Amino acid sequence: MSTQASTAPQPTTEPPSAHELEQYRRELTGYCYRMLGSAFEAEDAVQDTMIRAWRSLDRFEGRSSLRSWLYRIATNVCLTALSGAGRRARPMDLTEATPTAAITLGPPLPETAWIEPMPDARAMPSPDEHAETKESIRLAFVAALQHLAPRQRAVLILREVLSWRASEVAELLDTSVASVNSALQRARATLAKSGVSESAPSEPLSEENRALLARYLDAFERYDMDSLTALLHEDATLSMPPYDMWMRGPADISAWMLGLGAGCRDSRLIPTQANGCGAFGQYRPDPDGGFSPWALQVIETSAGRITGINAFLDTAHLFPLFGLPDHLPQTEPTEETD
Repeated sequence: MSTQASTAPQPTTEPPSAHELEQYRRELTGYCYRMLGSAFEAEDAVQDTMIRAWRSLDRFEGRSSLRSWLYRIATNVCLTALSGAGRRARPMDLTEATPTAAITLGPPLPETAWIEPMPDARAMPSPDEHAETKESIRLAFVAALQHLAPRQRAVLILREVLSWRASEVAELLDTSVASVNSALQRARATLAKSGVSESAPSEPLSEENRALLARYLDAFERYDMDSLTALLHEDATLSMPPYDMWMRGPADISAWMLGLGAGCRDSRLIPTQANGCGAFGQYRPDPDGGFSPWALQVIETSAGRITGINAFLDTAHLFPLFGLPDHLPQTEPTEETD
């Protein structure tokens, strides 16, 4: 699951500039997101990291690389944020699947209870690294990390996701190499027992998967359940945070969409990307005209089928994060091309 080779310390004689700090923002955001499970908390943590680093530039002596120094600050910020915090999860980690006939929407869970989606553009260093980094930022893996104690979480991410050497992690955490190796073994054992990471990983956005997502968009906008369910894996899931309710299988998903979820008929979808997957901003018809935000859908795929539809309903926060418009007109003008 390696995504980035560790950078050896580079001595420096001059304090780094603000531009040099900023070049690490994306990868630090990805790191903090894996640590915290929240896109918004991750961005706050990185901003706090940058402020602390900027204020301490005169004390940076170059004995470690700038990258290592920033990761040390970011790790401390995350460990502080996680002190006393509860474990974030996906609906699938909280309850058993609910048959459509038995579904009733209970009270929504608080924002701090669930794993939030993260825009690829904010957490992945560059497009050519997406195929490598997507596996470690998928929703199931981020949820699995939540089962680890905070320091174990940091060790596993730094060692197995970012490919840091044990000696570098030991220096960052002010501990020994033996302690780092022990923490890594315990983290691996905890993940193996949790079962949360057992979900099939989503695949890279190949041409085949882009075509699959295009067919999903077409079927959803036409609200053609026969066409839509034909795209689903037999164990596909549908969830809608902040509710803990979720369902499994094409039959129950179709029954939901044609029953309690029928308000999604005539929706419009705008493509985006989240957690290394294809995603859509979903807009439902607005009684006053046009279309209003309803959900941020993160679509997981495997073996040419859709395995998960994760519909996050907190559009007031998520749509601005993803750069999605707050309203769609009834008919969108066709773009003119030269």
